[in-house]
Amino acid sequence: MKKFNIRKVLDGLTAASSSSSPFSASAQPGTPRENDVVQETLQTEHFLLCKTVRHGFPYQPSSMAFDPVQKILAIGTQTGALRLFGRAGVECYCQHESGAAIIQLQFLINEGALVSALADDSIHLWNLRQKIPAILHSLKFNRERITYCHLPFQSKWLYIGTERGNIHIVNVESFTLSGYVIMWNKAIELSTKTHPGPVVHISDNPMDEGKLLIGFECGVVVLWDLKSKKADCRYNYDEAIHSVAWHHEGKQFVCSHSDGTLTTWNIRAPAKPAQIMTPHGKQPKDGKKPEPCKPILKVEYKTTRAGDPFMVLSGGLSYDTVGRRACLTVMHGKSTAVLEMDFPIVDFLTLCETPYPNDFQEPYAVVVLLEKDLVVIDLGQIGYPIFESPYPLSIHESPVTCVEYFADCPSELIPALYSVGTRQKRQGYSKKEWPISGGNWGQGTQSYPEIIITGHADGTIKFWDASALMLQVLYKLKTAKVFERARSKEEKPSTDIVDEDPFAIQTLSWCPESRMLCVAGVSAHVIIYRFSKQEITTEVVQLLEVRMQCEFSEVDSPDPGGEQTPTLPSSGASSSPQESEPPTQQSTGSNSSDGARDNIPCLQVRSSPLKQSPGYQVELVIQLVWVSGEPPQQITSLSVNSSYGLVVLGNGNGLAVVDYLQKTLLLNMGMSELYSPSDPYQRQPRSPRKTRQPSGALCDSSDGANPSEERCKSPNSVKLKSRRFSKTVANDFAKMSRKLSSPGEQKPDQEDRVPGWRCLASKKRVISEKQGRPTATMSLKGGMCRSKSAPNCYAKDNSFTRSRSSSVTSIDRESGEAISAFYFCESFPRKADVLVSPCLLVGTTQGSVMMVALSLPPGDQRLQQPVGIASCGTLVSLKGGILTMSLLDAAGALLAPSYETWYDPNASDEEKEKSRRRRPASPPSSQEGQDTQLAVLCSEKQAKVVALPSQTRIYKHNITEVSFVLRADVVQMAGTNCIACFCANGHIMTLSLPSLRPLLDVNYLPLTDMRIARTFCFSNLGQALYLTSPTEIQRITYSQETCDNLQEMLSELFTPVETPEAPNRGFFKGLFGGGAQSLDREDLFGETTAGKASRSLAQHIPGPGSMEGMKGAASGVVGDLARARIALDERGQKLGELEERTAAMMASAESFSKHAHNTMVKYKDKKWYQL
Repeated sequence: MKKFNIRKVLDGLTAASSSSSPFSASAQPGTPRENDVVQETLQTEHFLLCKTVRHGFPYQPSSMAFDPVQKILAIGTQTGALRLFGRAGVECYCQHESGAAIIQLQFLINEGALVSALADDSIHLWNLRQKIPAILHSLKFNRERITYCHLPFQSKWLYIGTERGNIHIVNVESFTLSGYVIMWNKAIELSTKTHPGPVVHISDNPMDEGKLLIGFECGVVVLWDLKSKKADCRYNYDEAIHSVAWHHEGKQFVCSHSDGTLTTWNIRAPAKPAQIMTPHGKQPKDGKKPEPCKPILKVEYKTTRAGDPFMVLSGGLSYDTVGRRACLTVMHGKSTAVLEMDFPIVDFLTLCETPYPNDFQEPYAVVVLLEKDLVVIDLGQIGYPIFESPYPLSIHESPVTCVEYFADCPSELIPALYSVGTRQKRQGYSKKEWPISGGNWGQGTQSYPEIIITGHADGTIKFWDASALMLQVLYKLKTAKVFERARSKEEKPSTDIVDEDPFAIQTLSWCPESRMLCVAGVSAHVIIYRFSKQEITTEVVQLLEVRMQCEFSEVDSPDPGGEQTPTLPSSGASSSPQESEPPTQQSTGSNSSDGARDNIPCLQVRSSPLKQSPGYQVELVIQLVWVSGEPPQQITSLSVNSSYGLVVLGNGNGLAVVDYLQKTLLLNMGMSELYSPSDPYQRQPRSPRKTRQPSGALCDSSDGANPSEERCKSPNSVKLKSRRFSKTVANDFAKMSRKLSSPGEQKPDQEDRVPGWRCLASKKRVISEKQGRPTATMSLKGGMCRSKSAPNCYAKDNSFTRSRSSSVTSIDRESGEAISAFYFCESFPRKADVLVSPCLLVGTTQGSVMMVALSLPPGDQRLQQPVGIASCGTLVSLKGGILTMSLLDAAGALLAPSYETWYDPNASDEEKEKSRRRRPASPPSSQEGQDTQLAVLCSEKQAKVVALPSQTRIYKHNITEVSFVLRADVVQMAGTNCIACFCANGHIMTLSLPSLRPLLDVNYLPLTDMRIARTFCFSNLGQALYLTSPTEIQRITYSQETCDNLQEMLSELFTPVETPEAPNRGFFKGLFGGGAQSLDREDLFGETTAGKASRSLAQHIPGPGSMEGMKGAASGVVGDLARARIALDERGQKLGELEERTAAMMASAESFSKHAHNTMVKYKDKKWYQL
């Protein structure tokens, strides 16, 4: 039997009755009609999805390499990512498909190529001569594990050491193995009974390419003669080896060991080390061996022409330095400098003036790769200062908790933020230029300004210039300066609702035109900032405390001492009655040691004067207070409007409207009061549960037998049964909810519950004075009761809300409704209105959209008279929580909220009046009976377009049935507007406006991490971004135009640079043979001499960037073009080869002619008998 839907029938009747509207639906809603009033220009061909750039510090770095000629730095990670850095703005990101950790990187110096060795025993050759690097060749080892690689300068033969102790040789041009193999049993002495362990080092003698130094883990070092295929010398030491470094003259080398010692060896004296020293060991007076230290993980030995050599090493500290941070030691002559690092050292490289290993190295800097930072130390200045990094590597300085992205913002914003941000820069950096200076900027055509704002766990907010695919920090704001800080754990206030990071940023609202900034934190606080170019000192920070509480009506209040069905379940309780067990004990009396907390904020605003530098300065602090032992719910939605001078905030209790000009609270309204009495969408509290629970469980049900994983989930969080996510994803959601979304759960003993407790029903706003601070009370009549696991997953930026569908149980629908979105506009509050007026659209997590009318006093009376506010009931209802709302005019153009242009609040009154002018509002009137506006509403499940003032739904589109939308925004694209959505199943979709036609649907990124859901955001002109790791921002575009221009916009890594000249051997060295000895490796390792390697040892895989890979990938029309290009390339290559052969034949003919002529001259005048 077909289901009968009365709502669709009503919608059809409503549409039919409103025939006077120009938007009246003559066809089925959601389908385009021939006589559409709005001409839509966006088509499918305007959209294409691709990644653009990745910013930030490489997550979990594992290896590093540097090209001293091109001056390019490469960093590999444990997830197979490859990041390349040049000068400021030159960055590149690549990814190995296998995702295996990169254990080593080797540049083909000044060749525009890079070799990467992975933990899955594969090596890859990357072509860096193109803007998006590609793999040319790959070689996968089958029987041996790779431990170390070495590529000599200007050589095409790569040495590969393995775990078995063998060394294989690979031709990097063809990526084929040579038949020449150095076996471990031939390298060590025959009398050795044990295996020497893996190869930990390979290098050739700087002065003799035919001598190869091989270091084994057990402590044995072998000098191997490549020509005679035997060991020249063996150097034995008792301790394991970690690294080896040559002196440039090739007569000495240094080894670092696991006991913290450095051994120096003369190559002609293998019997014992020439010197043994322990840089950080205590030297006993009786001449005994010094105490062992921690392993020296790496050592580098660099010489200078005019002074003492540098010896740089990591590790080697004494074992009694427990808790000491990682250190880098620089030994220069008799001085030893120990440089303490903030994080453990992963690797370091000494940058030198010459790429030739047989010349004086002349080191000038040390690049230190830490677990969470990149530091470059200047060796040329006293005290070894660090260079100021031009890269945006400090995104993760404190964990990112929210992100907002603004493309095409006012052009004067970036210079203004930069000017105040320059005063915040640290001092003491090196005065030299950044030494990693390779590559060239892209020549992109995009010139519009872009700003990214990141909120962090320590309460800081960073503004970033993101224009032209670059990222540079502009300004840093510390919101925690407004509050008193606890000096120790004992002084930590007991009113905190989070154990860690009480200042963490939850969400923010920013008006770029007026530069007003409004920030909400996890401790239920809101700070309003104004931008000023002048420094001020605020004697007393303005504070407004808001009391938000819940109430029950007489009918729903529990009877004292009796059992009562809970009005609403706890946010931690399951929506299914069978999955939740009732608490075993009835809560009586106060759970807190110091009695019920009441009218106390979570944080204490500082009482001393606050010096505020130029930039964002505090205008007002709003704090939600404890109510009868209940902590305040965290703020789920926030919005500021500079034209009206209002800030609105909402949570699970309702909403509060604050006038920040008069510093007063205008409205406290509970969730139930938002619905008008005759509202068809009003949800009366009821429960279908049959199981009765003690009255103490009304708001304390999370103290039952529910596991912590369930208790932490909000009512709209992910359910395994309905979402079908993996356990790992569910755990991630649970952890995120515990940290940011459940403040009440972290203080289980702070609830004060009395059986039969009932709040007084009061609709009037109560203003009381508590210690000289204004306090506001918020009533919630007939609404929900505050539970321990406060729902915090509703915020647009921080949310991962569960979708709401018609099949959800009634108790699930009734539980935990909260405010999820706000939108200030100038519209028609009621159906009968013919004039537009200031309004506020309110969206909830259960899909209701309410209209609130605002009445602003005219002109000069704005600061004396209060703003009038009236709720107009529900406009429309959608499936799932509301994510975004916008307003269009009759032509389909976006009606942005009105704003006030920026003026300096600390300037003179005359300057204020000159700059203070409000943006003109939308058209003031509407012809009676006609609709002139379109409200665009998008929820987790569907989108609707409603005509105003008739409030007729004219378009509807179900975005997803099997998943739900995480983020949706109305964005500008190609001169018009559309809705961009990101779903939990990884799909990115766009819908046209107003007809809601699907234009793009790409399965881009399966949601595997709560971080992505929390930070994904769209912006104008086809831009979007998300936090792909705790340290990196990934930017993407869904614009076809940007994708087409991406090649021009990207930076170039390789630039033609001449290789420096080789060091001069000198007259006497050339005469007596004291210079560097060369080696014909081609003759030694080639197939003619060495033969072929075993086919089963390694498998050659053509990369997508090679000719073979391109042939394999070419198909269809695009394939024909690719094949034509390949054919042209091959034809050009063959013509070049033909030209070379012709030139060789001509040279041979000329040589033969000369030889014949010489023979003729020799025998010209001789007789036959003289021959």
